Amino acid sequence: MNIQDIPQIKSTASNNFFLLAGPCAIEGEEMALRIADKLVNITDKLDIPYVFKGSFKKANRSRIDSFSGIGDEKALRILRKVSETFHIPTVTDIHTNEDADMAAQYVDVLQIPAFLVRQTDLVVAAAKTGKVVNLKKGQFMSPESMKHAVQKVLDCQNEKVMVTDRGTMFGYQDMIVDYRGIPTMRQFATTVLDVTHSLQQPNQTIGVTGGRPDMIETIAKAGIAVGVDGIFIETHFDPANAKSDGANMLHLHLFEGLMTKLVAIRQTINNL
Repeated sequence: MNIQDIPQIKSTASNNFFLLAGPCAIEGEEMALRIADKLVNITDKLDIPYVFKGSFKKANRSRIDSFSGIGDEKALRILRKVSETFHIPTVTDIHTNEDADMAAQYVDVLQIPAFLVRQTDLVVAAAKTGKVVNLKKGQFMSPESMKHAVQKVLDCQNEKVMVTDRGTMFGYQDMIVDYRGIPTMRQFATTVLDVTHSLQQPNQTIGVTGGRPDMIETIAKAGIAVGVDGIFIETHFDPANAKSDGANMLHLHLFEGLMTKLVAIRQTINNL
């Protein structure tokens, strides 16, 4: 594990933002190591504290025949190998109380999906593992209401908690990022902006989630400008053939260019 043993994954002495990034789902060992290797090289070069992200299973699928994973233990072992190979922390999302206990044996950060963040038993189960807990803001929740989700973690004597904005639902198939929510949530927890999920267009007529990857840079730049602590981005070297959420992932070859711009914006903000 790295990044100052992740006490809420706060920024390093460089006062940079931190990054949670990786594929939507773990599809296999080779792909995970390939993506992690590229991202580690970029973040080392730009002095960005980095956490590798990958879902060990996908429980919230639009259709029953959608890809859900390669097997829980197999995917979690791959996450552990990524961590051990590159000496970086890892994050994965969980969906049940049993997931919390199992995943905590392999990863450093347990992520509560947006649709489940009001499930008290799940939040408490994650908190009681002692791991960092990343609470995704529900698409149906106000920034102010996330204070109560944070308090559930704190009430379990676990102060390692952060929140992630992933957009708010307006209408049936679109997300909007309300940037007023970032300074609001930063009052009670480290705050991350999930750039790629904020651009999802869920439950299209064919039962496959769409997205607007062309807007990733715009959303990310704005998040850095308003002072978000961290950025969350899903990326893949072949989004068109990714097994989950390919429609809103950033192509891996675009990653360094975007990060370079975001670091420059953060440095400018820091100097104001």
